[in-house]
Amino acid sequence: MERTVTLFGKRFDHFIPESEILQAVEKMAADIARDYKDEVPVFVGVLNGAYMFVSDFMKHYPHPCELTFVKLGSYRGLTSTGIVETLLDLPEQVAGRHVIILEDIVDTGRTLQELVHLFANKNVRDFKIASLFYKSEIYNGEYPIDYFGLEIPDKFIVGYGLDYKEQGRNLRDIYQLNRQPMINLVLFGKPGAGKGTQAAFLKEKYDLKHISTGDVFRQNIKNGTELGQLAKSYIDKGDLVPDEVTIRMLQGEVEKDPDAAGFIFDGFPRTVAQAEALDEFLRSKEMRIDATIALEAGDEVLLERLLERGKVSGRSDDQDPEKIRNRFEEYNQKTAPLKSYYEEQGKFHSVNGIGEIQEITGRLAAVIESL
Repeated sequence: MERTVTLFGKRFDHFIPESEILQAVEKMAADIARDYKDEVPVFVGVLNGAYMFVSDFMKHYPHPCELTFVKLGSYRGLTSTGIVETLLDLPEQVAGRHVIILEDIVDTGRTLQELVHLFANKNVRDFKIASLFYKSEIYNGEYPIDYFGLEIPDKFIVGYGLDYKEQGRNLRDIYQLNRQPMINLVLFGKPGAGKGTQAAFLKEKYDLKHISTGDVFRQNIKNGTELGQLAKSYIDKGDLVPDEVTIRMLQGEVEKDPDAAGFIFDGFPRTVAQAEALDEFLRSKEMRIDATIALEAGDEVLLERLLERGKVSGRSDDQDPEKIRNRFEEYNQKTAPLKSYYEEQGKFHSVNGIGEIQEITGRLAAVIESL
């Protein structure tokens, strides 16, 4: 028995031994057999996850019965998409029969809802739900769970037929995901401070998702999304894009990666109002900003960096010293209130941005690892 297994870079720790699972399966079979000893029920296994459970269940069920399968899908990675697809339809020979669903796991109840809809027009005699694993704390309670084997907390599990990205089904025991604490960072710095360079290193080192507000705007506008068109309408008029639009774009980026170990927000927030809006959005996702890190460097050093960059980038605002100094001043005016906002929360960290790239990365890593 392995104490831990690794699937696609995720660590899963041993949770429930096979012996305990088999005891639960045997008890479920005995309970259902007691209730249906004078009937011939139709058991409906839900593929793919329940195949191992169904196999062991049938070995312990002592009376005449029939077996068929349906296949549904809603999970992608670690989370449910909320959309349940019917991949294998229910056979017709269930009308007038006692039907008992054999599910591997019941959590939110979305799959059960689809199963109930499948049986709505089948004229079954009665309809029962039996699940090997049951997450009672997050189940919506819309339909009764008539039989269950083991009640478990809201943990993502693999093994005994359950998978992560189609792997882990063959494990004999159950393993639960070892969730590392999520790290969400805001990266500050004047133009030329090296935020983009350092964000790329931190992204790789800590498996974080880098969200650059500028990149998000450009992608949405280029792809003609609803939010991109809305943002462009403001930009074309010379107006600032409202914070609400920006937050909705960032929300979309966060929701693209529900399995992420954390996020680096680059270029947002720029004002206290935006910081408050970001905090409110993250709270709605049971997330938070863990630290804001400012890369500090003197104006003359940054001016020289930007002028050198301008020779390659071709950006006009990287070639005019006066425009660069104006950008520095704008940063100072906007960031000072933000610094106070995050200092009051104990989340503001200043890092020396002068030196070799690896040295600066090391300083940033020291802050992150101290969280």
